[in-house]
Amino acid sequence: MRRASTVAGSAGGVPALSRRAPEVLSPRRLVVRRFFRDRTAVLGLLVVLGMAVMAAAAPLVPSLDPSGQDLSLRRAPPGPGNPFGRDALGRDILARVAHGARYTLGAALLATTLAGLVGVPLGLSAGYRGGWSEGLIMRTTDVMLAFPYLLLAIIIVAILGPGLVSAAVAVGITRTPQYIRVVRGTALTVKQAEYVEAAQALGASDVRIVGRHLLPNVLAPIVVLATVGLGADVLSIAGLSFLGLGAQPPIPEWGLMVAEGRSYLFDAAHIIVAPGMFLLVLVLAFNLLGDGLRDALDPRLRR
Repeated sequence: MRRASTVAGSAGGVPALSRRAPEVLSPRRLVVRRFFRDRTAVLGLLVVLGMAVMAAAAPLVPSLDPSGQDLSLRRAPPGPGNPFGRDALGRDILARVAHGARYTLGAALLATTLAGLVGVPLGLSAGYRGGWSEGLIMRTTDVMLAFPYLLLAIIIVAILGPGLVSAAVAVGITRTPQYIRVVRGTALTVKQAEYVEAAQALGASDVRIVGRHLLPNVLAPIVVLATVGLGADVLSIAGLSFLGLGAQPPIPEWGLMVAEGRSYLFDAAHIIVAPGMFLLVLVLAFNLLGDGLRDALDPRLRR
């Protein structure tokens, strides 16, 4: 009788052990899980981390001397001792590429940080406070966006003087309008939310509202914009160095290395292949990483 009742109870309903409670994950863990399910995004992250490790470890390897010259090996093709060959002055291209990662990544990080530090506060101010300050900020932004970004960067470098830091500052200034527009649009949307109106009704200060409610909602699009923008900043800084307005010799910056090897394109093409390929791979990795972060942080794509 007991066995029959047990069977009947199991037939009449689902046993407690056969139904597992759904796993409840925090929003942060959901974002991490969604990101690591994207193989291309993980690949982009691994490439960026590999470039960063190479940039940090290059000065610690004595054999990687970016300035050592051997005129007897000028324009030597890739071989067992020199996997990337030698440049026009007999310098090891592998050593110069490894050390150049510090300058290329460092300048791009400086430009992105500058754009974020300037653009985020201005965008929050324009979106939340409004009034005459919003008009002034947005009209200035429109004027900056009317210029081609490379032309505007060249003008700024001409004022500051050639140099890698000047190029990074110029690129950061040209990227600032993008941050202002993205942050302002997000702030305008969040400002109309009920919890923001409730905080205002309770007498919360503007600083508290911006810090507790607006800024956390702005961080996700800013992270995506900064990640994708790093790839664009790498190209912009390399372009300025190629034109002679960024890094100056003998700094082994990748754009400058391409400029130094362009005269030997048909005689020794390997001089520009290595820095050009590293630029391509790094920019592609940042784009893949940014796309993965966008999909992971977009609440409309969560399941």
